[in-house]
Amino acid sequence: MFARCRTVKALRTLMLATALLAPLAAHAVPSFADVKRDFLPSEASLYDRHGELLQQQRVNMEERKLAWVGLEDVSPALRNALVASEDRRFYQHSGIDWSAVAASAWGNLWHTRTRGASTITMQLAGLIDADLRRKSSARSVTQKISQAFVAQALERSWRKDQILEAYLNMVAFRGELVGVHALSRVMFGKHPSGLNQSEAAIAVALIRAPNATPRRVFERACAILKEERVPEQCNGLDGATELALALANTRRDLPGASDAPQLAPHLARKLLTQPGQQLRSTLDASLQRFASQALRRQLAGLVERNIEDGAVIVIDNASGEVLAWVGSSGSALSAAANVDGVVSQRQAGSTLKPFLYELAIEKKWMTAASLLDDSPVNLATSAGLYIPQNYDKQFKGLVSLRTALGSSLNIPAVRTLVTVTPERFFQRLQALGFNLRESGDYYGYSLALGSADVTLANLANAYRALANQGRYSPLRTRLNEGKAPVRFAQAMDPDASFIIGDILSDRSARARTFGLENALSTRVWTAVKTGTSKDMRDNWCVGYSARYTVGVWVGNASGAPMWDVSGVTGAAPVWQEVMQYLHAGRPDAAPAKPANVAARAIRYEGDVEAARTEYFLPGTAQSDIRIARAREIRPAITYPTTGMLAALDPDIPPARQRIRFRTQGAPAGSRWVLDGKVIPDAIMRAGRAHVRQVAVNTSVDMDQELAYDWMPWPGKHVLALQDKSGEELDSIRFEVRGAVERPQEKVKKK
Repeated sequence: MFARCRTVKALRTLMLATALLAPLAAHAVPSFADVKRDFLPSEASLYDRHGELLQQQRVNMEERKLAWVGLEDVSPALRNALVASEDRRFYQHSGIDWSAVAASAWGNLWHTRTRGASTITMQLAGLIDADLRRKSSARSVTQKISQAFVAQALERSWRKDQILEAYLNMVAFRGELVGVHALSRVMFGKHPSGLNQSEAAIAVALIRAPNATPRRVFERACAILKEERVPEQCNGLDGATELALALANTRRDLPGASDAPQLAPHLARKLLTQPGQQLRSTLDASLQRFASQALRRQLAGLVERNIEDGAVIVIDNASGEVLAWVGSSGSALSAAANVDGVVSQRQAGSTLKPFLYELAIEKKWMTAASLLDDSPVNLATSAGLYIPQNYDKQFKGLVSLRTALGSSLNIPAVRTLVTVTPERFFQRLQALGFNLRESGDYYGYSLALGSADVTLANLANAYRALANQGRYSPLRTRLNEGKAPVRFAQAMDPDASFIIGDILSDRSARARTFGLENALSTRVWTAVKTGTSKDMRDNWCVGYSARYTVGVWVGNASGAPMWDVSGVTGAAPVWQEVMQYLHAGRPDAAPAKPANVAARAIRYEGDVEAARTEYFLPGTAQSDIRIARAREIRPAITYPTTGMLAALDPDIPPARQRIRFRTQGAPAGSRWVLDGKVIPDAIMRAGRAHVRQVAVNTSVDMDQELAYDWMPWPGKHVLALQDKSGEELDSIRFEVRGAVERPQEKVKKK
């Protein structure tokens, strides 16, 4: 009797508190529009420049929520099962089902099981208000009272269909699944509108016991179906329940969990950071789709050449906006499809050569007509002799710079870097946005052949700078960035950039290596370069038209070598296909010759190359190109090298230790200067020219080799090379460490 009185008293207290506090709650209840606006799916969405959905990326890994769905897009079977199971008088009560409250209180008194008294509206109140949300333990009396009057306030300001819609989108089902959209996609692989009665019964069974065993969920779902008078649907429901729960427990990432085409997963991971984020990118969905398909087709045809991966980027030259970003083929061929090939660091190969030759032309050390010697060469470095080789292991003899670049000959490029110097070339690459990890001296002469690691994005953007008369600006991937004006930096000489572009577009210049007909030829004007890294691990093709720059990489994300694949057979077909697509019905003319660039008809002595019209910077033009033994390389100290650290051997008397100073390209009368003092007894001897080139002024002195055997002493030193007039030609810094001669042990007297 005492227990019965206590129950009745508690019920009266709840009714009184609800009646008194309900008017106050109306002011604190958010509107339906506010709740829907603040609902953040665990997904973020990436759109193309035209507003087409490209990709949905999961960002919130704590819970799985998909986009909000309207009540009209939810299966009637689920709506009916929910109301019948959880709140039969949902459409009659005003937030609190007093009959259910009384029945629940009576059941608690006699320890009998009854349907819970919590209505759908009361449960929604707990979902909206974090303070009312049920944690690990049961709600307190205060929370229950607050939940009741918030539910009444919701009923006064919301419609019934809005309450049901919000509840279905916010209720947790199992594990990380929140909302009917996530539940339907994950557990049943369909949109909420397609749920049948059996699936709806399983879903509703999970609301009351999200963590129940498959057997318990099956029993409750079957009971719901019996209440709906379709008991025959319990047949086979146990297996369906186990399968659905297994999917809910194990699948965290769902490629098919949304209607998005999943076209740009790599860029989505880069740009999308906030749950519910909707970002408009610079990509073009049609181009993105075409580039991805072109890459996939090419890789499928090269599967027997041990190639799994590839990447494509397309850039608008004027704005720097990325129009296509294909990080991988996305096919089953790849074992590393999640690796973004657009921003992965890979060895550049021959793709850096255009920037090397541009610098040599810009400084007027060479011209496009200059003859370079494609013959064996050994270069002394701190690590020993560097002996570069051509791709085909053959030597072409004297070739013009135009031919050397167009046909991608290695030895002329290395000889050019000797003139330019690795450090100066390194600084130029940094100005073009390569962000190389080491210094120029670290890479040494191999930098001419692309020993540095670069990304496809940075490489393609550097070629875009060539297309823009040497002007560089960062890439753009967010469409709203286009509102700000493009800020260019003049990274290269515009006239020299034009000449390099003309060379890269010259089919005849690349004929020695690639022939006249190959995948580098297009119907419109394009300038293009291929590259293959050491051991055939990376294959590149990067080029531009007047409007677009396209970069392609193929290889293996694992670093495994390809089998017998060159730039023309690997990446170039994809480059050509994308470039043709970009210019379908859009003819592009060749860039106009800058006013400062002189066009001059030239001919070579001895018919080394065919007569042609060549382009020159002001003050460098020639007509008759004579073969002369002339200094090709800039005078330079070849040993010691910059930053070298030498150590004295304590076991060898100091008078017997020497460091040999050596140069290349030193003119007659040159001299050594160590720590500001001229070395008077330096050995000067004439030698053959290391390399040959036709210079603008052919009346130069014979190259000399200046050598001197110096007895080292500890300390930091500055070594300079000067000509006979005292002008400094080159200088380096190095250090010597070590002890003096070890003293002999004294013999003990007996």
